[in-house]
Amino acid sequence: MKAVPQELRDLILNHDFFIIAGHKEPDGDCVGSCLALASYLERKGKKAVLLSAGPFKRVEIRQFETFFSGSIAGTSVPDTAVSLILDCSDLQRTGDAGIGLEAYPQAVIDHHATNGSSGPADFVDSSVPATTLLVLALIESCGDTPNLVEAEHLLFGMCTDTGFFRHLDASSAETFQAVSRLVSCGANPKKTFARMNGGKSFGSRILISRILSRMQRFYNGQLVISWENLEETEEFGMEGRDSDSLYQLIQSISGVEAIVIVRQETPTNCTVGFRSLDRIDVSIVASRFGGGGHRQASGLSIPGTIEELIPRFVEAFQDQFSGS
Repeated sequence: MKAVPQELRDLILNHDFFIIAGHKEPDGDCVGSCLALASYLERKGKKAVLLSAGPFKRVEIRQFETFFSGSIAGTSVPDTAVSLILDCSDLQRTGDAGIGLEAYPQAVIDHHATNGSSGPADFVDSSVPATTLLVLALIESCGDTPNLVEAEHLLFGMCTDTGFFRHLDASSAETFQAVSRLVSCGANPKKTFARMNGGKSFGSRILISRILSRMQRFYNGQLVISWENLEETEEFGMEGRDSDSLYQLIQSISGVEAIVIVRQETPTNCTVGFRSLDRIDVSIVASRFGGGGHRQASGLSIPGTIEELIPRFVEAFQDQFSGS
């Protein structure tokens, strides 16, 4: 892991008011990072305001939605405030929550490979599997340790972004050492697993079965693509989404290297999730269409319909599957 920039520590030390914003459509790593950092700053006697454009689609993070505001409108923010952008590259990825934040000094804390931020206070390291690891490093670099609440948020973020560690390999010793320190602070892996995987709706299982039933294979079965149509989006809504279980089931198919799930969110716009096991870098494909993420998990929102987009995504993988 890279060293925490001294400029970032100076920002934390020399300012008293922080605006913390994560990316729109947040996940566990984004929410866990924001909550843990806000708790730490307030524990140090500072003020922290949490922003998220939402929506909080995932069952496991919905309980935290009330901790976040949609924007700084109506909030009394001093001129000396600092904005901290977590788990994404810039204000654009925060959606409407980022409106007005350009007026304040900014630092980015993120682990995505597509992040090109290079400000002196930016803490960007794509070698770590979750932004929560960077927040933990920041807390420890200030000579402190997380309290129980912060440790729970940080472990939750690590577990969600690593698929409860199933995406990690033999180079991950540093991550597991960090997990050990969080457990020493009181974080409970068993409770974290239950929080990630429990509470799913009956409809989510029906929706998964439908998406599985229409899987299509490309490149000798190495790429699998499926979709959720607009009628299903309207029928099941956010309660029906359980992407992690869906990806796990498809990844267990012999020979599968990459997965694309296209969801028709409106008549004219889709959201797309990309996943890979190891060899294929899905962030390359996502970035071609204006999305982002990291090597094994990326996503995007894009104008179009399922029928129009799937052939384009298949073609975009050609370079990586050539010769397979």
